[in-house]
Amino acid sequence: MKKYLQHIGSDLSASIVVLLVALPLCLGIALGSGAPLFAGIIAGVVGGIVVGVLSGSELSVSGPAAGLTVIVASAILKLQVYEAFLLAVVIAGVFQVILGFVKAGVIGDYVPNAVIKGMLAAIGIILILKQLPHLVGYDSDFEGDENFIQNDQQNTISELFNAINHTTPSATIIGSVSLLILILWSSKIIQKNKFLSAIPGPLIVVLFSVGLNQFFKSNYPGYELNAKHLVSLPVAANTKAFFSFFTFPDIRFLTNPIVWTSAITLAIVASLETLLGIEAVDKLDPLKRVTPTNRELKAQGVGNIISGLIGGIPVTSVVVRSSANVNAGGKTKMSTISHGVLLMLCVIFIPTILNTIPLSALAAVLIYTGYKLVKLPLFKEFFDKGWDQFIPFTATIVAILLTDLLIGIMIGILVGLFFLVRSNFRSSILVVNKDHNYLIRLKKDVSFLNKPIIKSKLNLIPENSFVIIDATRADFIDKDIIDEINTFLLVAHTRHINVEIKKSLHKPMHLLFNQPKHRA
Repeated sequence: MKKYLQHIGSDLSASIVVLLVALPLCLGIALGSGAPLFAGIIAGVVGGIVVGVLSGSELSVSGPAAGLTVIVASAILKLQVYEAFLLAVVIAGVFQVILGFVKAGVIGDYVPNAVIKGMLAAIGIILILKQLPHLVGYDSDFEGDENFIQNDQQNTISELFNAINHTTPSATIIGSVSLLILILWSSKIIQKNKFLSAIPGPLIVVLFSVGLNQFFKSNYPGYELNAKHLVSLPVAANTKAFFSFFTFPDIRFLTNPIVWTSAITLAIVASLETLLGIEAVDKLDPLKRVTPTNRELKAQGVGNIISGLIGGIPVTSVVVRSSANVNAGGKTKMSTISHGVLLMLCVIFIPTILNTIPLSALAAVLIYTGYKLVKLPLFKEFFDKGWDQFIPFTATIVAILLTDLLIGIMIGILVGLFFLVRSNFRSSILVVNKDHNYLIRLKKDVSFLNKPIIKSKLNLIPENSFVIIDATRADFIDKDIIDEINTFLLVAHTRHINVEIKKSLHKPMHLLFNQPKHRA
């Protein structure tokens, strides 16, 4: 508790930033998923408070995820009844808890660092490209959409050209000035001032944008932003109407097979997104703390159970909100929990005030968050590391930009595996020769993938040669490799080739190679 109180100032400041980032995303993702708008708010509150309390991560922020939009929309469409979908969310949460107990969290450890860093850079670029239309008042696409191909059959690039032809002057002014304020607020002049640096830049942006829009409304009535360019929280007329926003799962759909297939799909995809998100946040953490992944799966599972029970869409660990938390100076999980509490209080007490916030101002906040994720020195860092790191890094970025998060990650992992196998080809077998004297050294793990190399090297050895096959440095030799060497040993004497096998005294290599009875 002491560490939480020690950083309460920076955590509360960061929670306001996360709130302003999360608010449009919660609404936008619910809209894009075909769920009630309030379902996104429920998921945001549950992700902040429930998952925040149970998680072992100090900086990760959970809530509705853009990566689940297509799956959620498809499940709702197939089930046709929202209460049946909520039952699938609850069951998905149960599956996630089970995954945590069977220690499935280890999966995240197998994602290469180049792929994780590529994912962060790609999300940054996506934020910039996707929010630019909102910055100038072109709000045809929902907030939080990360896919290249959009629901309206447009794509990320075509949307930019459409935005040029459909700009809203007042939104462009508000968005541009908001972006300038954020840049100014991160400058050394402001940061040196203790009082000003304690005020979150995004809060200044929101207050300014609301004030400027009210100025337009009072003095230039034709220029004020209408409702479609503002935040659109559901507003309840009374307490009874507010509680009507909550929906509950219907257990009668428990025998519906679509409920179970949807639940399994949600559990797997949400768990993968969470593990990837946690890996990314740990990389961003200035203190380099490591999140217990199995505990995280359990926390996410409980979060989804509660979200589904009260009408919310699924939650995962979300990189955009988490990176905003890190960049805003969050130190402990109190920033995550506080953002959930603030979101809940705002929805209950001041929804009409929140509905005066221009989307272009929030787009500026998200664009600046994306800029923080796309660090140009990172490209040089991976280029200097070599092609085996740079190509998986850039391939992940390009793949995510042109598809979606999960597909892009899988492509990045496959490219990384290609370079791993390629590296293994080169390093597992060393061949040195001089004057018909050959040394073939087997190193590390020699798998069946090395079979073509060992076969070609042995076949190229000329007659009347002397060969040493050194297996003392090999930790593992595949049986296919052993068969190739044994085949060579059996015919070596016919080509007048003398062969000597060196084997480790600590490994049962004498059982692996058949020394020929006939030596040249």
